[in-house]
Amino acid sequence: MSGLVVIGSGAAGVSAAETFRARHPNIPVRILTTDPALPYAKPPLSKDFLCDRDTRLDLHSAAWFDRNRVELIRGVTVRGIDVERQEVVTAGGRRYAYWHLVVASGSAAVRPPVAGIESALTLRSFADAVALKMAARYADCAVVIGAGLIGCEAASCLAGRGVATMIVAAEHVPLQRRFGAQAGERVAKILSDTGVRFAGDTTVAAIEDGRVVLGTGETVEADLVVSAAGVRPDIRLAEAAGIATRDGRIVVDEHMHTSARNVYAAGDVALAHNVTAGRPIPAEHWRDAAHQGRVAGLTAAGFSAVWDIVPSYASVIDSSVLRYRGWGAGYERSRFVEHHNGFTVWYESGDDVVGVLTLNADDDYRRAEQMLRSA
Repeated sequence: MSGLVVIGSGAAGVSAAETFRARHPNIPVRILTTDPALPYAKPPLSKDFLCDRDTRLDLHSAAWFDRNRVELIRGVTVRGIDVERQEVVTAGGRRYAYWHLVVASGSAAVRPPVAGIESALTLRSFADAVALKMAARYADCAVVIGAGLIGCEAASCLAGRGVATMIVAAEHVPLQRRFGAQAGERVAKILSDTGVRFAGDTTVAAIEDGRVVLGTGETVEADLVVSAAGVRPDIRLAEAAGIATRDGRIVVDEHMHTSARNVYAAGDVALAHNVTAGRPIPAEHWRDAAHQGRVAGLTAAGFSAVWDIVPSYASVIDSSVLRYRGWGAGYERSRFVEHHNGFTVWYESGDDVVGVLTLNADDDYRRAEQMLRSA
């Protein structure tokens, strides 16, 4: 029975499936996912779940999938896409025919080439978060490799649980490559206030039993090591099927069409044309993935839809909420504006604002929406 097949059960995949189902109540809809859990939201894993804050993770209950006749096939690995026969092939040899296919396979954690890295935990899935939370119960000290958003959030949660935590990164301050030195200095202060130590301008050379060896030769005690060194979009299926890719992502237009007939891509794997920006923009966060999934679902259902929102996301470090809105690409210069209890960083290229980062500056955050749309 052909219909809509979705690969991946994250925000993009579930959004595509539920959007298509709402327009076509009788056409088969299937989601194939390697994850054994019911579809869940990932941002709260490092922001709330690890910190023991109340949060609702499930995107839908099992009853919702039954009631809406969305077939959720969990714990299955897709081995390939046959674009000529319009079929998806699983590792077990099962074939699922499709009229329309949405590839929303997300990203995989990148493990740095470090001796002993296999002992480090990652934080990409619910299973990862449960394992990390359990390990933290029996740990006195931890090292987090990487000072990106996930690394900073996880480190603050670990420190809040009473684990002496250090972040190790090649940057001089956390988040420097993405947000600049001044914003990074403020994040370093926030982390320090939560009890997180930061070791910058260095790397992890090796992970040994109960300790981490830094690139400087210094050794740090660590009952627990977390690898938060970034992610890589999982585009292997698309590449093997001959679907066009660029810069490590699947090329799609503003409707989420790939180069293959009736195949769409959304979320981390997609390099999509944003009509507001007027150029391809990588999607890296939950809200973007959900919106792209909706566009893919509408397009597959025969309705007109385009990706036109300005990307935005929030990061929670202890009780501080950093908000970013913008195109996520490089910038020529930044303007750091100090406020009484926060800050705003305006990122500019030419005469245009291309992004804004705020802490307790909601007026600037809201104002940036119109500025980015009119740039």
